[in-house]
Amino acid sequence: MLMGLGCCVHAQQPKFVMEGRAQGTTYHILYYHPYAAVIQKDIDSVLNVIDLSMSLYRKESLISHFNTQSEDCVEMDPHMANVVRKSLAIYQKSKGVFDVTVKPLVQLWGFGPEHINQYPHKHEIDSVLQFVGMDKLMLRGKKLCRKSKNVSIDLNGIAQGYTVDVLADFLSSKRVTNFLVELGGEIRTKGTKADRTPFQVGIERPDTENRSLVLELKNLAVTTSGNYQKSFDMEGKKIHHHINPQTGYPVQNNIASVTVIAKTAMDADAYDNVFMALSVEKGLQLANSTKNIEVYIIYKENDLFKEAFSKGFSQYIKN
Repeated sequence: MLMGLGCCVHAQQPKFVMEGRAQGTTYHILYYHPYAAVIQKDIDSVLNVIDLSMSLYRKESLISHFNTQSEDCVEMDPHMANVVRKSLAIYQKSKGVFDVTVKPLVQLWGFGPEHINQYPHKHEIDSVLQFVGMDKLMLRGKKLCRKSKNVSIDLNGIAQGYTVDVLADFLSSKRVTNFLVELGGEIRTKGTKADRTPFQVGIERPDTENRSLVLELKNLAVTTSGNYQKSFDMEGKKIHHHINPQTGYPVQNNIASVTVIAKTAMDADAYDNVFMALSVEKGLQLANSTKNIEVYIIYKENDLFKEAFSKGFSQYIKN
């Protein structure tokens, strides 16, 4: 769980704070500026535009149109185009671990609008798997096309981070140079706090002292994902919302949580899903071979929690 830590107020740079609800969660924005360059109405307007593009809960959204229409193609708006193109890149980089066509599997396992009372049968999973895989999507200019009308997409594993980036870019366009944007635990920072020190973000650690790991960030994004999020118990087992798009079953491994630092919240948001699905060794290997991606992994071994860091992560830890 990520938590923004307190900031100081400077007489020459007042602190402005905005909070609200969006995308099924909460947002928190703070910035330093001589005057109120951005107001709540501006933020809500930006959020509404993104929802009209990629919200699965709005029937009039572009993504809902793509998922329900009989035609095989839809013309993407700039927001969807940015997210889909990045999703394709990370799908290839992760060798298919990150896949936005998992929507029917997510629903089958009870993480959509309807909950389930028993495990899906293997034949149900197999019938859905034939329509899963980003190789079943095609880009034709501004159009997103699918090879079958049964292919549908869910951008929730990346769109929230992208939203944070859009809000950050909006603040920058208003000449705000020092801010922290947080939406559903996804965070992006620019500049510094009023006292010219980096923004600090705390990460909960699973030990008996309940200590937190404190990161110092400047012009960076950070996200976290854990198997304690979006899960439920069934038949004595905990079912997690991270679905393996290659097997059709929820991911079962010893990863408790991952925290990803990246240049953009969209990258961090997408990659935290990837690292949750990989082993510790493969996760570290991927992070160490990917530019501008650092990861902190909490995992369980012999009933004990352990930690692992990519090579460059420690430089962001406050001493």
